[in-house]
Amino acid sequence: MTFDLEYNSGRPLMIIPEYGRHIQKLVDHCVALETKEERDKMAKAIVDVMGNLQPHLRDVPDFKHKLWDQLYIMSDFKLDVESPYPQPSKEELREKPEGLAYPKSASRYRYYGNNIQTMIDVALSWEEGEKKEALVYTIANHMKKCYLNWNKDTVDDKVIFKHLFDLSDGKIDLRETTEPLSESKNLLRKRNSQGQNNSKSNYKKQHNNQHKNRKR
Repeated sequence: MTFDLEYNSGRPLMIIPEYGRHIQKLVDHCVALETKEERDKMAKAIVDVMGNLQPHLRDVPDFKHKLWDQLYIMSDFKLDVESPYPQPSKEELREKPEGLAYPKSASRYRYYGNNIQTMIDVALSWEEGEKKEALVYTIANHMKKCYLNWNKDTVDDKVIFKHLFDLSDGKIDLRETTEPLSESKNLLRKRNSQGQNNSKSNYKKQHNNQHKNRKR
């Protein structure tokens, strides 16, 4: 007696491998059923089994909707059944998503971070006045601090004003101002004092842990 071995390399490719070959065979069988009543009944049963195989999807919004979409996809959109949701099309599936716009700071002056651009956009939305001026100088000082954190010991205020001018598309112009920003040494002192406090805190934790271990 001889047996014909079936290798995966000779089997049809599974459309969604996560569900396994048995589910794919059930979907193929459902597509081939003659009456719509039979297909409807079997399709609902397959969706229930798929839900049990993917329990993590239960916390996802529209859990059932996703399962029915996957069922149609596994049938290569050939399944003709009554579904509680609209049947997706191949065109929708193949449609490319719109490209995401990169933040301006991602391409220019990365050391300031993306939040700086958000702060600048907020400042631009404010009406002219003392509050807006105060916010602009707060942003400039924060930019200076970010620049110093970028392994720099000093920076000319004109450099910060130039970068602020560029990031605001020329709408915030402090390049001719005579009002200085915070001194670099003060910003660095804040950074260093924070680092020292963290070091002291870590030392105390290690010392206390060692003391506890000795008592044990």
